[in-house]
Amino acid sequence: MASPPRCSQTAPDKNCKLPPPSAPTGGYHPGKLSWGALVRALGRFKLSIPQTHRNVQLLDTLDPLASREPPPLLPEKHEVPEKLIWGDQDPLSKIPFKILSGHEHAVSTCHFCVDDTKLLSGSYDCTVKMWDAVDGSVVRDFEPRPKAPVVECSVTADNSRVIAASHDKTVRAWDLETGKLLWKVRYDTFIVSCKFSPDGKYVVSGFDMDHGICIIDAENITTVSIVKDHHTRSITSCCFDPDSQRVASVSLDRCIKIWDVRSQATLLTITKAHSNAISNCCFTFSGHFLCTSSWDKNLKIWNVHTGEFRNCGACVTLMQGHEGSVSSCHFARDSSFLISGGFDRTVAIWDVAEGYRKLSLKGHNDWVTDVAVSNNKKWILSASKDRTMRLWNIEEVDQIPLVIKYKKAMGLKLKQCERCDRPFSIFESDTSSEIFTQCVFCRIDTRGLPVETSSLSSLESENSPLLRGSKDD
Repeated sequence: MASPPRCSQTAPDKNCKLPPPSAPTGGYHPGKLSWGALVRALGRFKLSIPQTHRNVQLLDTLDPLASREPPPLLPEKHEVPEKLIWGDQDPLSKIPFKILSGHEHAVSTCHFCVDDTKLLSGSYDCTVKMWDAVDGSVVRDFEPRPKAPVVECSVTADNSRVIAASHDKTVRAWDLETGKLLWKVRYDTFIVSCKFSPDGKYVVSGFDMDHGICIIDAENITTVSIVKDHHTRSITSCCFDPDSQRVASVSLDRCIKIWDVRSQATLLTITKAHSNAISNCCFTFSGHFLCTSSWDKNLKIWNVHTGEFRNCGACVTLMQGHEGSVSSCHFARDSSFLISGGFDRTVAIWDVAEGYRKLSLKGHNDWVTDVAVSNNKKWILSASKDRTMRLWNIEEVDQIPLVIKYKKAMGLKLKQCERCDRPFSIFESDTSSEIFTQCVFCRIDTRGLPVETSSLSSLESENSPLLRGSKDD
């Protein structure tokens, strides 16, 4: 960048407003004021000086009649050593968080692993890192590094292997404990997504230009199935169901497809599932429900159980949670809540049973690219384009003032479970003759029913307020 013009003391400068050194300094000049007129004019103005401590001290040194008392001493500044502490993003939210810095470019993907004690991340700086969740330090950089930005990584359920897809058209697998490279697969097209199956037997990859998916055997690195032109436009995300037998994929074509590994056929196609590109998808732990996030700023939860799916219906449409495109979504292990990340730089926590946003976590300085939930449901991990990850402690989320405020605004009454002491909500206008003294999870546990199936099946009840105006006709 060019330097600003400076006034030369040896030669005139066109941009300098001072007269050149050779200009006369005395005498009368036609068209200019005389010395007497100039003195009389200046005498009518008073010099105004800001009475700051610094200016007063400067004038004292120039005035020979000023008192010579030494100026008051300023208090000494003691540097406080930097400590690794938890921050608080909002006085009303009271959600503690920790910032994890170490990547040199946007963080594209994040995961919990090793019983929530370690974190996994991939970045556009061409690295895959493992972090210690307690002190936030980098435990390992997986080598050899990819030669292009990492778009997604995944870890097996038994925490034995890690894979990463990169813009260099490869998928690499490492041993999580030793960091040793196990294998590398190169494709002829760009890869936008990769996931391990829950049983660790398969790896599915989603393609950009070919609009297809490829499933390989993770042990002997052989192709199980490859589906070209599975979508009409680029795939954005794909994932296995909990049984490792079905693969859901979403695309820029606004379409959802579910592929069966055994029959090598498409089981389900949902066209125009959203009004804009679909960015991500995730199954619930039972595999009966699929959540999709979209650039239309909404999320939808779909019932994809065989024989129960209705082509015209979304179970729940989650709206007004983000002000921008939604980039990612992830269910808690028991599906009691859902989290999402957006280009509005926030992470949203959704109450699945009631279908509303509990809380919006703010703090990232750029797009939130990925989110994850710990198995114990106490932590949320978010990755961002601002080169950092944030680890949020949501253990007390139902007891903070902002969440209670949202519940009251929806007409929900907060009660305390007599069994587990966890707060739960009921509608104040509920005219049911049954008076609940336990939360839904304790009631389901008492009846011996699967937690997720019962809590989510209530979403399909005709009397559920969630379905009013949410079905696609």
